[in-house]
Amino acid sequence: MALWDRIKESASTMQTQLVAKKNDLKSGAFRDASMAMCALVAAADGTVDPSERQRVAQLIATNEVLQNFSADDLRRRFEENLNRLTTDFDFGKVSVLQEIAKAKKKPAEARAVIQIGIVIGGADGDFDKDEQAVVREACYALDLPPHEFDL
Repeated sequence: MALWDRIKESASTMQTQLVAKKNDLKSGAFRDASMAMCALVAAADGTVDPSERQRVAQLIATNEVLQNFSADDLRRRFEENLNRLTTDFDFGKVSVLQEIAKAKKKPAEARAVIQIGIVIGGADGDFDKDEQAVVREACYALDLPPHEFDL
């Protein structure tokens, strides 16, 4: 199976698992950590072009699992995290990883945050090494083993 197909299949599998857990994913910690994860993946290479920002914002707005929350609230939180990362990537990343770590108390939510990162990263068919690296860092922030997610 080609790498492209494996990425698409993995993202699709993760999304299916997330939808199955949708009713368990309603906490503020999950919301905040998910938006931090989306911003971290979007800015993984240190920059965010307008089309990438728009693509991720669209994925957030249409993701079934995230529909437990107000779209405007999600967008605001995503933009705040993205601004932290684009102002000073290294310093912003520390803040964003702290936000992600809020989901650590509930293992199901922590795993779901990682899965959202993989879904967002693989949405364009290219879950690149920078995106994988930041999702791996998020695994450590959540005390989850990266190999559990093939990272």
